[in-house]
Amino acid sequence: MPAEARPGEPYPGPVLDLLAAAGDRTVFEHGARAVSGARMLGLVRRVAAGLRAAGLGPGDGVALRLGVTPEAFAAVIAGHVVGARVVGVRPGLPPAQLRHVLHQDVTAVVADDGTGTLALADLLATPDEGGRPQPSGRPGDVARLLYTSGSTGTPKACAQTYAAMSAAWTARPEAWPPAIRELASRLRRYLVFGSLSSQVMMEYGVLTLAAGGTMVVADPPAFPEAITGLGATASVITVPRLYQLVAAQRRRPADLSSLRALMVSGSPLAASRLREALDVLGPVVFHGYGQTETGTISMATPWDVPPSVGFPPDVVDVVVRGPDGRPVPPGVDGELYVRTPAQAAGYWNDPGRSAEVFVDGWVRTRDLGHFDADGRLYLTGRTRDVVIVNANLYYTGPIERVLAAAPGVAEAYVVAAPDEETGEAAHAFVVPAADRVPDLDALRELVGERLGGACVPATITVVDEVPVGPGGKPDKRLLLPAIPRPEDGPVRLA
Repeated sequence: MPAEARPGEPYPGPVLDLLAAAGDRTVFEHGARAVSGARMLGLVRRVAAGLRAAGLGPGDGVALRLGVTPEAFAAVIAGHVVGARVVGVRPGLPPAQLRHVLHQDVTAVVADDGTGTLALADLLATPDEGGRPQPSGRPGDVARLLYTSGSTGTPKACAQTYAAMSAAWTARPEAWPPAIRELASRLRRYLVFGSLSSQVMMEYGVLTLAAGGTMVVADPPAFPEAITGLGATASVITVPRLYQLVAAQRRRPADLSSLRALMVSGSPLAASRLREALDVLGPVVFHGYGQTETGTISMATPWDVPPSVGFPPDVVDVVVRGPDGRPVPPGVDGELYVRTPAQAAGYWNDPGRSAEVFVDGWVRTRDLGHFDADGRLYLTGRTRDVVIVNANLYYTGPIERVLAAAPGVAEAYVVAAPDEETGEAAHAFVVPAADRVPDLDALRELVGERLGGACVPATITVVDEVPVGPGGKPDKRLLLPAIPRPEDGPVRLA
């Protein structure tokens, strides 16, 4: 039965219908394994039955520590079938952050490597009773927690309810905006890699199902080899990887004739580099804009005018507000406030931060931008002091605090700058304590231990004092011209 024929049924009802409609068609390829829609639906039934047999149901927190496999995809959907609060655990979390995630009201941990309270293999061994699984999610319950990068020390968890997930258009072709409809036509073979706990990876996976395509595991996710070897038509790609792919194609062109769509998101994409990518790769680049808190806000197709991020769909409200909180006219920059059907309800167990970002039904993006006269959206800056490394957002404040508390350092300041390999990188400037010489290698090691490798500054510069603006306060923007070239390493700026 089509998804629209089940009014009021909670998520993942539409996904179950997509799998049932796929029947014998392959929906997931993992190496030599080809899993049909009917087979995937069976995997979902067994895992859901196993979760229920373990006493798990609506309102329970279920963390998933899983690889990128058909069974992992089935486990995500099964967690929603039983109405649980599904927590995807991103690989590579520092130990402290992993403990934080796994102790956020988590009832059970499902793993495929023996590290959980429930083994995925045991859940899959549950007898398959057949039929269509019956979703148990309650509209007001939190369906999933989507964790931010954790750059503040403890990752924030965006709490998305079952009502919000049910309102999302991803699994419902009749609700697709024009840019998504164009993208969906190109998702015949969509590469999946990294982690299915990634909001972007999973959402495009469901979109692929709805488009009649196949998810194909890329392991390792090397470009262009994964595209050529698997005949991929589409993939998510970060800005640095896009730059690297373009450079590789200029040096030694690979046969990318199968490629129809590269979905770029996570960090700024310069208009000149976008034009270069379109020139080298052809009309395949879709530049998306969204946040963990909101989901997709807008998407530029290969034919949109760079550097715009396209036209927000009709179901997404975007207002540009000036410093006084009032809307500003087209062409004037301001902070973007957004409402989407599937946005998060707030941050889990964090009312203070929730109140700062989720305001009267709107999400404060903390991004700056404007509309042109035709309604295209442009991004021009940020109100937040952040750096985006490999599509993950990190606040610079925690990096500054770690550096400033280290021996030999009196003050520390961190700025973000474009980086060819990571999109952006952190660059630090430290003022030494009296008669002390900071150990710059030790500073790097300390940041890595406390906050993770992505927060380690690409360069550390010793300065006698930080420049100040007209008001007499430190102005970090004045440090940007003083960033040394990465190959110069740590230097002292007198």
